[in-house]
Amino acid sequence: MIPLDTLRARYLDGILASSDEAALEDLRLAALGKKGEVALLMRELGKMSAEERQTTGKALNELKDELDAALRARKASLADAALEERLRAEWLDVTLPSRPRRLGTIHPVSQVTEECTAIFADMGFAVAEGPQIETDWFNFDALNIAPEHPARQEHDTFFMHRAAGDNRPPHVLRTHTSPVQIRAMQAQGAPIRVIAPGRVYRMDMDQTHTPMFHQIEGLAIDREISMANLKWVLEEFFSAYFGTKVKTRFRASHFPFTEPSAEVDIQCSWVGGTLKVGEGDGWLEVLGSGMVHPKVLAAAGVDPTQWQGFAFGMGIDRMAMLKYGIPDLRAFFESDLRWLRHYGFGALDMPSVHAG
Repeated sequence: MIPLDTLRARYLDGILASSDEAALEDLRLAALGKKGEVALLMRELGKMSAEERQTTGKALNELKDELDAALRARKASLADAALEERLRAEWLDVTLPSRPRRLGTIHPVSQVTEECTAIFADMGFAVAEGPQIETDWFNFDALNIAPEHPARQEHDTFFMHRAAGDNRPPHVLRTHTSPVQIRAMQAQGAPIRVIAPGRVYRMDMDQTHTPMFHQIEGLAIDREISMANLKWVLEEFFSAYFGTKVKTRFRASHFPFTEPSAEVDIQCSWVGGTLKVGEGDGWLEVLGSGMVHPKVLAAAGVDPTQWQGFAFGMGIDRMAMLKYGIPDLRAFFESDLRWLRHYGFGALDMPSVHAG
């Protein structure tokens, strides 16, 4: 049998001389593996006397533990050395500036909604909200829209499904945010001055229409409000929104919920196919408006013999198209960050009627 001191010295020297973990593993198998030298010596114990077996067995176990401890220590030392080498090779100057990060952008609809809200807030208009699923009464009846009106047909309006035996009033996806005006008057009474931005739904889809779009409607009720007040409010809004003085033109029209009613045009020109707002001899229709119909006031619980006021409504999506030169309304729903950056949408910069 090989002297244990010789075996110990040979393996300890080999462990210390190992330059990597692969060589260290080879030594472990040679010494302590199932077919290693120490294991083979342990098998020889059965041929020894009881006294020899006790002495030699103890010595072999001590050798096994010593070699195992040396292997673990050398492995840890090699790992530390590898880490030190990696740290030297992958040195990083933490004082250098970080890589540039692309910032997110604000969607045109969100940005224009915030812009419009800020401008009207400067003129004393609060924001009112309401449900997107409305009763037939709030969406049509309270707004003086007759039962035979085309908007109340299924080819124009999304009606909610009704199960057999469901006798509740019909519900629709609201076709405008005008129901919010009714709810606001019922809750607050008069006088009142609110805007109602939000999603609306109609069965329409082309370059300038989508089944879901966004509106912002305004309502002002007091004792002596007139169309002159309406014209001033709209001209102040357009001038702040487009950043230039904008004239308006009112054309007689008809809406069930206002009387008299008017379509509103803004002054503009077309230069090289580009729209210029606030200059030139052209006019562009942008919204509908008028004095709130007495029947609408009465339906909302406001006495039409004591109060009167104006209302208006415009498409937020269309206002975004006009200001930022976006050619197709459908792009709002198919856009990515590159498209948004192309049209300049980034940090929100809200205009104000008080801007110099």
